[in-house]
Amino acid sequence: MESADPENPQEQPGVDADDPKERHNAPYLGLWELFVLFLGFGVNAWGGAVTQIAMLQEVIVKERKWITPDTFKKVYAVYQILPGPEAAELCCYFGYLSRGRIGALVAGIAFILPGFLAMLLLSYIYVAFGLTNAYFLASFKALQPIVSAMMLKAVHKIAEEVMINHETGLLDRKIGVFALLAALNTALHLNFFISLAIFGLVTTAFAKKTKVGIALGFALLVASYLAIIAYISVKGLPSETALGLGVSKTADLGHLTALGLVAGAFSFGGAYTSIPFVVQEAVVIGGWISQKVFLDGVALANVLPAPTVIFSTFVGYWGAYSQYGNNVGYAFAGAILMTVGMFIPWLAANMTKTQFFDGLVHKKSISSFLDGVSGSVVGIIAVTALNLFKSSITSATTTLSGEPPDATSASVGAASSLMLYFVALAVLYTFKDRATSVVLIVGGAIAGQFLFL
Repeated sequence: MESADPENPQEQPGVDADDPKERHNAPYLGLWELFVLFLGFGVNAWGGAVTQIAMLQEVIVKERKWITPDTFKKVYAVYQILPGPEAAELCCYFGYLSRGRIGALVAGIAFILPGFLAMLLLSYIYVAFGLTNAYFLASFKALQPIVSAMMLKAVHKIAEEVMINHETGLLDRKIGVFALLAALNTALHLNFFISLAIFGLVTTAFAKKTKVGIALGFALLVASYLAIIAYISVKGLPSETALGLGVSKTADLGHLTALGLVAGAFSFGGAYTSIPFVVQEAVVIGGWISQKVFLDGVALANVLPAPTVIFSTFVGYWGAYSQYGNNVGYAFAGAILMTVGMFIPWLAANMTKTQFFDGLVHKKSISSFLDGVSGSVVGIIAVTALNLFKSSITSATTTLSGEPPDATSASVGAASSLMLYFVALAVLYTFKDRATSVVLIVGGAIAGQFLFL
């Protein structure tokens, strides 16, 4: 293993020596050595994004000293703005520092691979054995309200990050207002991308802090809502299917890839921000996966050493399995293609020179637009979290066989689901340990055997 000379950045592979932002002390590793290093991080990626990032910081920054802690903070800030799972993006960044673009690709794939293979296996087991097994179904019925609670907690966490002004460090009230308006738009079944565009552009105009900019922002906001009111008065409220793009009306391999690309491109702030897009396209418009099964996939993702967006592997497997007459070969192909689609946007971005994106997101107009988009996504996720919670209650009031239960059984099921939901919220807000999510999922699966059998 060759070690780069921190005093002579010209000798460092994959670095622009004229750009001080890319000065580092990353060693020149062989591709296999780089792969094994980040595969190890992937195997130990338990506990969600926060613990994954802390692990990378501890080993790469503090122990191996590839970059300084200050540089790490700046790089992490960039990835918090861009779409994609931050831990995997940081792996790509470190791989880039060591071996350039090919290093970014190798490190990113190595980090994702353990969780992907585990999810592929669990998807197969779920479809092959779980759908007719009463014990299996009881556990997953208990997990649905727990996953809904995790999603609500994620809304809170993302909101805390995106509603802080990057310049002042103070709460940005207008982003909070835009999140509420985006939630209202979603409840009215206005297309997601209308909200993203409106509030991104309005935030960009307000960021100019001039009379003209502020006036333009208000004009855009008022004009947008006048147009929405005019549309509703003539056409009526849109149907729920109007929220999405319709990129996956069927679950063939091409549409699954497209769904992954769309969801991956809009995963600002982590995995949970991609959930509304997948739910809308696959559950509401496509109808080829139910909310119950979707929640089961998210539950599985939370017990694996992987970014939570690995739920896309499960969705792709289920979709292709159903589309192609329960063909396992097509199911594996669907899982692979949707996962690839989900990860392509940020993998491609991370194979580009890091100073380009650093400069891009720190350009005032771009960063302001992304702030508005991120605020909108918070409102969209909040409504989606509420809908998934309602779905988990409805699921709890049905029997394992799918038949309507008597009134007493339905009431007990709903009460049990509500109890699990609020217990999960209490645990998530009380305990910050990396194992909290895993313990909740395992504990919920056990509780399901007593509550729903």
